[in-house]
Amino acid sequence: MIWGLSIGLAIYATRSLSCAHFNPAVTLAMVASKRMKAAKIPVYISGQFLGALLAGFLLYLFFEPSIAAYEAAHHIVRGTAESMSTGKMFGEYYQLPGDAAIVSMPLAMLAEGFGTFLLVLMIFFLTEGCNVGRPDNNLAPIFIGLTVSSLICLIAPLTQAGFNPARDLAPRLVAWLTGWGSYAFPDQSGGFFYVYVLAPIIGGLVAAALFSYILEPLLKKEHKSCESC
Repeated sequence: MIWGLSIGLAIYATRSLSCAHFNPAVTLAMVASKRMKAAKIPVYISGQFLGALLAGFLLYLFFEPSIAAYEAAHHIVRGTAESMSTGKMFGEYYQLPGDAAIVSMPLAMLAEGFGTFLLVLMIFFLTEGCNVGRPDNNLAPIFIGLTVSSLICLIAPLTQAGFNPARDLAPRLVAWLTGWGSYAFPDQSGGFFYVYVLAPIIGGLVAAALFSYILEPLLKKEHKSCESC
């Protein structure tokens, strides 16, 4: 619920400045659906990654003493496989020592892609003017946040529920730089990229295509006088 609430509050704070794009997968979906100019991609994605990188360093600054105390109490050496249990507060993992969930890379990609697909699809539904069933614009950020909360409940047991390449990759680089080394990454097969960067982007683009070419025309056909917001 805190994740969803934070997303909702962040949207309220920034939507008049930047349309509240915190997620490269959302930005690319908006461009693919012609709701945003492609020329804005470099600025938006740079801002997303720089913001997430700064957040990762602040997270490390605030909690490093607590992390070190936890590692000492549990005899964890940072930079070993066991330290993935603390590194997961920076980047997501679909494989963790002692985890009960058995998740292969293809399954993890499917989970992250599907979760991002649903998130982007709901963003379109909640902001499309022709969808008369959507809530008032002032309430949309709350419902987008609730969507995130619901998806975390579904997907987090499998992959920790990233759905955002910037949110995963930038803090993961902070962990890599601050002692976790190669164990800042979930495997040695590029899983951090395929699962947490590529799959969300694909999921978002599929959602954009489905909405733009199938669902949006149906909505406009039913309500011919409405316009996109």
